[in-house]
Amino acid sequence: VRAQGDTYQVVADVSQFEPPDIVVTTSNCHVAIQAEKVAEDGTVCDSFTHKCQLPEDTDPLSVSCSLTEAGTLVITARRR
Repeated sequence: VRAQGDTYQVVADVSQFEPPDIVVTTSNCHVAIQAEKVAEDGTVCDSFTHKCQLPEDTDPLSVSCSLTEAGTLVITARRR
């Protein structure tokens, strides 16, 4: 988690996954990123999990995320 002005950012490289394979959840200032790549036979051939806690002065309703064309997931939250 890094602070930039009045926002916090979490950045993760998920370039090996397709957008539908990536799930981001938030709960009580915790952010969880989960991604799975499933092979044609139904087995999981790659997975990614990252969890972090946002600082206490984070506005929980301001959390948003975006995925760049290069496959970088950027989660942003405003400070109160």
